[in-house]
Amino acid sequence: MSGLVASPVPLAEAYDLALVDLDGVAYRGHLPIDHAAASLTTARAGGMALVFVTNNASREPEEVAAQLTGLDIPADADEVMTAAQACATLLRTRLDPGAKALVVGGKGLVTAVRAAGFDVVASADDRPDAVAQGYAPQLAWEDLAEAAYAVGRGAWHVASNLDLSLPTARGLAPGNGALVGAVTAATGVTPSSAGKPGPDMFRMAAERAGAARPLVIGDRLDTDLAGARAAGYPGLHVLTGVSTARDAVLAKPGERPSFLGADLRALLQPHPEPVHDGGSWVCGTASARVEDGVLRPVEGEGIDLVRAACAAAWAAADAGRPVTAVPDLI
Repeated sequence: MSGLVASPVPLAEAYDLALVDLDGVAYRGHLPIDHAAASLTTARAGGMALVFVTNNASREPEEVAAQLTGLDIPADADEVMTAAQACATLLRTRLDPGAKALVVGGKGLVTAVRAAGFDVVASADDRPDAVAQGYAPQLAWEDLAEAAYAVGRGAWHVASNLDLSLPTARGLAPGNGALVGAVTAATGVTPSSAGKPGPDMFRMAAERAGAARPLVIGDRLDTDLAGARAAGYPGLHVLTGVSTARDAVLAKPGERPSFLGADLRALLQPHPEPVHDGGSWVCGTASARVEDGVLRPVEGEGIDLVRAACAAAWAAADAGRPVTAVPDLI
């Protein structure tokens, strides 16, 4: 199923675990996002478990939990799954404990790699078996060069994630993928990636929580929602971060969400499924159609119009008639 689906009851009742992205969903940089804390608190009080799953590998789970708690989203370290933990787990699939790893990243990645049993080294001259690379704001040219030297000498290059951008309070900044790209450009070696959009972090988090019906919540189609589909889990795309309503309309089949919400209040609401009336796609009181490659809203507004627009555009694209023009929707 590559389209939006219905949930006649609130998502927090339909699913037993929310796998929640951080930047752009629970908060933006160091700032809260409207309705995030209240919605997550209400969902948890109703019996839904929460695990915060982040492609950021720079910080310790305890730090992430403390930030969430400071934003009125109580959390402990066991409820945080970082790309650093996933990266360390991926290293263990090919390397034995005691192997040397050059870590290029923050202390969260250093801790995770060391805890997985590897000997963390500081230089390519130490002949590491692998380079584990994750985002950290203090990374410099010297760090990227050291990674390139090691990879060029045959070390296995493993990235915590390949996000090209990182949402901050001031806008989008270069993410780990952009920094990994510098090493790739210098060496010609394509790295392995442990984070989203791969399915491993989501599956690890769901297994840790003992969940039977997990729901992924994210703001990026190319990582969060693509990762949800890769893991075989339904995904809720909220419009509080990177990917916009227009991005959702133009989403590739492998990046399409199962549910759409303006913000995390969508967790506490039923979700209608758009239906085709023979001409337009209808969701609630909103409708949209595609004519000659142009998406045309017919009536309605808000998130139901986005849902109708997505249904119309996805159906057209799947029939070989992709949309080429999308107006502002919300």
